Amino acid sequence: MASAPRPPAAPHQPLPERLRPKTLGEVVGQQHLLGEGMPLRIAFESGRPHSCILWGPPGTGKTTIARLMADAFDAQFIAISAVLGGVKEIREAVDRATLARDGLEQRGTIVFVDEVHRFNKSQQDAFLPHVESGLFTFIGATTENPSFEVNSALLSRAAVYVLQPLGEEELRQIVARAQAIDAVPAIEDKALDRLIAYADGDARRLLNTLETLSVAARQEKLARIDDAWLVRVLGERMRRYDKGGDQFYDSISALHKSVRGSDPDAALYWLVRMLDGGAEPRYMARRLVRMASEDIGLADPRALRLALDAAEVYERLGSPEGELALAECVVYLAVAPKSNAVYTAYNQARAFVKQDGTRPVPMHLRNAPTKLMKSLDYGKNYRYAHDEDDGFAAGERYFPDDMDEPQFYRPVARGLELKIGEKLAALREKNRQQRG
Repeated sequence: MASAPRPPAAPHQPLPERLRPKTLGEVVGQQHLLGEGMPLRIAFESGRPHSCILWGPPGTGKTTIARLMADAFDAQFIAISAVLGGVKEIREAVDRATLARDGLEQRGTIVFVDEVHRFNKSQQDAFLPHVESGLFTFIGATTENPSFEVNSALLSRAAVYVLQPLGEEELRQIVARAQAIDAVPAIEDKALDRLIAYADGDARRLLNTLETLSVAARQEKLARIDDAWLVRVLGERMRRYDKGGDQFYDSISALHKSVRGSDPDAALYWLVRMLDGGAEPRYMARRLVRMASEDIGLADPRALRLALDAAEVYERLGSPEGELALAECVVYLAVAPKSNAVYTAYNQARAFVKQDGTRPVPMHLRNAPTKLMKSLDYGKNYRYAHDEDDGFAAGERYFPDDMDEPQFYRPVARGLELKIGEKLAALREKNRQQRG
């Protein structure tokens, strides 16, 4: 007699899903939102779901919180990926939400949109009437700043909750939970430290790596993971680096401020962190040029030339050789005398011109290439500076006739600008004496 057919094997469930929290109490991290008396905990306990944006780096629990919210309110959970979905998926979600609302159970619906910043304006706008009518509760997840990436109309209808990368102790808790269900073998302390650093605050990355290590360890019949084996399996450590997101701009800000603060070691650290994380060296070269003109300026005009030279060297040599020129430039910019006098003067001049009227050019400063213009006194009484004593026409005015002379540029008493300031003071004194 033939034996009964075996039931199909249950599909393997990835470790992140096996360890996904089933209750708020199981969530690791985000206690500034989920702890007693904190905003999201209060929202869960209120019994009234509300639309929100969950903003944070990868692997910080955005999807988990959305699923738990659906469970807490006994709501239908519809997940849409903004990377793969579009208007069709939004319409299907609306239809399903309508059926759930009007059906026998009369259930609410939570529509969860992962990577919501990838939806364009019209796609984001498609949610508005249904959020306003209460057909469903909208939860968007994003790794990008919603102030820039989410439509203001949608943003105004959703609370924004900021999730933080998980700390070392929180990541260790996750490892311990994986070991508690025998998903991961024992790990020596040094290897665990390396693994935690490798995860870089990302719980999903940690769990996926743990699963990879577990499979490899079983194949090699290892009962314990040590550091040497971990390095061999993982290869060169790869750091998470979001080239277009907040981490990128926070890092470039740290580099710029380290240069401005005259700390060459910190400046080198941030430069190397960014290059190691995949930042485009040409972009870094452009930022160095900006730093040279904004924060050093005429205190050391060589800085701008050195920054341009570093950019050219990189173009000729490429990576990794050309990156040394960028490092040389960063150190030079950090130790150079600092002045933002030109930067400040330029911004003040722009602001003045923007609010001021269009004043006529004084007659003596006008160009007079034709006889007609000369007959109209264009250029009359202009004093040619090279014919004056010391090449300076003392008392001459170069502003419009009815305009007080503003002083936009104020050199600092550092570097070359110390001498520039002394010279300008002497020239202004000559003007004062000449004008009486």
